[in-house]
Amino acid sequence: MTDIAVTRKDDASRYEIHHDGTLAGFVEFELRPDAASADTIRFVHTEIDPAFQGKGLAGRLAGDALADAVARELEIVPLCPYIARYADTHDIPGARVRPAPETRPAQQPDEQPGEQTASK
Repeated sequence: MTDIAVTRKDDASRYEIHHDGTLAGFVEFELRPDAASADTIRFVHTEIDPAFQGKGLAGRLAGDALADAVARELEIVPLCPYIARYADTHDIPGARVRPAPETRPAQQPDEQPGEQTASK
């Protein structure tokens, strides 16, 4: 039987997923105090080792990390696109998810700040 375990590593600011004792992936986070409301956890990056892809580990990792954030009464800010998509498509009881701030489109190499390149 396959042993899958998700653990929180505060010293590395990440949740790790192990498959039969081998590190298979992680999701990095940042904790932020928020004077206006509860403390927040910002999920910034998710990565699964290519050798372990296709086994459902990313979903398990995301689900367990988000459930732990809820248990700790943290507001969730999903900056990582995978975590954001997971939060949008799964029911996470008790979760308080704050939308990630909008990002500006990447500046083209020949643009000056504030200029837009015309479409052709």
